[in-house]
Amino acid sequence: MPKINLLYLITKLELGGAQRQLLSLIAGLDKERYNIFLFTARDGLLVNEASAIKGLVLKRSRFLERPINIFKDILALVEIRSFIKKNRIQIVHTHSSKAGILGRIAAKSAKIKIIIHTVHGWSFHDCQPGIVNYFYLLLERLCAAFTGRIIAVSNSDKEKGLKNLVGREKQYTIIRYGINGSEFRNRPERNAARRTLGLNEADLVVGMVACFKPQKSPLDFIRIASGIKKGIPNAKFIMAGDGLLRKKARALIKKLDLEGKVILAGWRNDIPLILAALDIFVPTSLWEGLPIAVLEAMAAGVPVVATDTGGIREIVENGKTGYLVGVRDRQSMQNRIEELLRDSQKRDEFVMLSRDRASSEEFLLSKMVKDTEETYFNL
Repeated sequence: MPKINLLYLITKLELGGAQRQLLSLIAGLDKERYNIFLFTARDGLLVNEASAIKGLVLKRSRFLERPINIFKDILALVEIRSFIKKNRIQIVHTHSSKAGILGRIAAKSAKIKIIIHTVHGWSFHDCQPGIVNYFYLLLERLCAAFTGRIIAVSNSDKEKGLKNLVGREKQYTIIRYGINGSEFRNRPERNAARRTLGLNEADLVVGMVACFKPQKSPLDFIRIASGIKKGIPNAKFIMAGDGLLRKKARALIKKLDLEGKVILAGWRNDIPLILAALDIFVPTSLWEGLPIAVLEAMAAGVPVVATDTGGIREIVENGKTGYLVGVRDRQSMQNRIEELLRDSQKRDEFVMLSRDRASSEEFLLSKMVKDTEETYFNL
């Protein structure tokens, strides 16, 4: 059979869950079956990693970017359509909100028959002003009308889409994120990891891995750290990530007298090492699809205290494999973290059950690749 020309689009190759999953998918696809193309923004921390994937044709656009810019967005749309035509693309599979909208519109105008979109959390959410929320909702409804399949990474995203009249039931399929469990089970030795990060063996370490943007609410993490340090002096906090809120994070750390207590580790490609150093993993997100960082923490044997957002209930069972608290409920999160820091036996109980959950067949990388390929052929 002739190879299938398959185009992926994602807004920016930053160091995030959606981006890492897409590159894992591309790397796992059968290169004898597909000619694979990836269209994305010019800059991004994972550009070099994408460039290293054998058989992948990478197109970096100078027009595609996350903020809305009508002039650049129109140019990006025209550029995508031209790229589709030039490379005789047969399947267009979009990821992330901005590329999902522009990519699907361009594919429709280019008369592509197979158009797929993966939802990594919807572009509309409760933390937006009403008019912005409705604008994005209208765009998602419009694009769903000519999308052959909507892949959701969680049942929560599927239910939210249907509740808001984005597509029809038959358009949806669930394909979970897949991780390489052995990469996190066989993590670096704990004390060696801590020495690398400037931590001591006796420290009780709480950490997060996230982009410093409003969605991830990193300033809440810092405020929670301030409350914990008063009662647990040997608690330390590590934040792996970077982004537009870094300056505010630095300023808040200084204001709350947390210098030396909260470590800003920057962008990291060695997440297993970060997780090896932690006693508790704490994402403070305001909204999510299915946070892959939580899966990785569970696979690495790190107890989780997380905000109850999106599909996280589908991987963390409250009180059994971790703790879930309300969004922005900093006091409840602080209480749960302090409870676990003081109770090593409870932490061990969570680890035993959560590691099995994250390592189940449902979250295998090979299953994610297989289910995605089956979706292509079913269409």
